[in-house]
Amino acid sequence: MDELFWLTDAQMERLRPFFPKSRGRPRVDDRRVPSGIIFIQRNGLMWKHTPAAYGPAKTLYNRWKRWSRMGVFATIMTELA
Repeated sequence: MDELFWLTDAQMERLRPFFPKSRGRPRVDDRRVPSGIIFIQRNGLMWKHTPAAYGPAKTLYNRWKRWSRMGVFATIMTELA
């Protein structure tokens, strides 16, 4: 498996406007979770094989599931294409 993937500062600045507002508790690191989701998807891994550097697999899966339902990733792909 390749090295871990991390979004750059410039990439985060382009993506940040598409992230939903946090309600209640502050979200965990907005760079770590999307980077982990991209890494998992890019490498075709199961969520349970998430490298520890990205945090708990359940956090990544829950964010991916919730944001997918909300259309966040579809909007990002459409707007940045």
